[in-house]
Amino acid sequence: MKILAIESSCDETAAAIVEDGVHLISSSIASSADLHEKTGGVVPEVAARKQVESIVPVIEDTLNLAKMTIEDVDALAVTVGPGLIGSLVVGVAATKSLALATNKPLIPVNHLVGHMYANWVDIAADTEPQFPAIVLIVSGGHTDLILMKDHGDFEFLGGTLDDAAGEAFDKTARLLNIKKYLGGPALSKIAGSCTDNKMLGRLPRPKIKDDDFDFSFSGLKTAVMRIVEKGDFELESLACEFEAAAVDVLVEKTKKAAMKHKVKSVLLGGGVAANTQLRSRIQHDLKKEGINVHIPPINLCTDNAIYIASAAYFNKVEKDLKDIKANPSLGIMDSV
Repeated sequence: MKILAIESSCDETAAAIVEDGVHLISSSIASSADLHEKTGGVVPEVAARKQVESIVPVIEDTLNLAKMTIEDVDALAVTVGPGLIGSLVVGVAATKSLALATNKPLIPVNHLVGHMYANWVDIAADTEPQFPAIVLIVSGGHTDLILMKDHGDFEFLGGTLDDAAGEAFDKTARLLNIKKYLGGPALSKIAGSCTDNKMLGRLPRPKIKDDDFDFSFSGLKTAVMRIVEKGDFELESLACEFEAAAVDVLVEKTKKAAMKHKVKSVLLGGGVAANTQLRSRIQHDLKKEGINVHIPPINLCTDNAIYIASAAYFNKVEKDLKDIKANPSLGIMDSV
């Protein structure tokens, strides 16, 4: 089954064709990130306007790369939330129009569920994640731990009570004058250059010893701010200590959840899943416990339509076109 999916939840406009949920045929992405760099953050109206300009070329490019026409596609899929309302509406309206014109089924997809399915694309059949699994979705807007019992069978275990991990990375990068927009990767690069963390133990590991599976990163960010205000710090060491503190919490909470629920697999998803320290630490710590760890390639961590197509295949929802609507506040356990 070949599914053409469209993703437009934030500032990317993406389309992809995936066969049977696992085989990538083609993909195309347009981004307005360079415009948001100038303003220090995503301006929703600017993002939506660029998506209106990009949506048709991106779909055409995806079909051309696949050497296919829309008639060769078996079904369509689209992100319906969460995200920016203007951006979501662009993708939903475009895909509904295609579905109406071609009389093909349209599958709505929860973007957060989509992140999980980056772990199913273009991997060997004998290495697919086994259930039950713990999924850590960690991004700029979300930090959630999910018990995945099977496709479409999820249990929410815990999430952030304030800032998401990615948000804390980006805000800390701004505090440290590293970069004012999407500075998390730049902060991690500086942290990686640190050979002697002179600030080891100076920052808290929020909720790391708590019995629940919730997260809190606003206090960690505030602790960095207090140090910056005093002015007595070495940039590389402070960046390194911040990253170490955040990763310590993410890995420890995930490991606790995996051990409690006796899972066979642990899956990562979301933009922060591209973080080198998180990837290496979670592999190391969970493999010691005999649990298989699945981490998407870097290009499938950030927003794209590839995992939306995969999620659509494994979580087909039959809905009338009139009932498929953009929902910017969609939660991970909400039905689409």
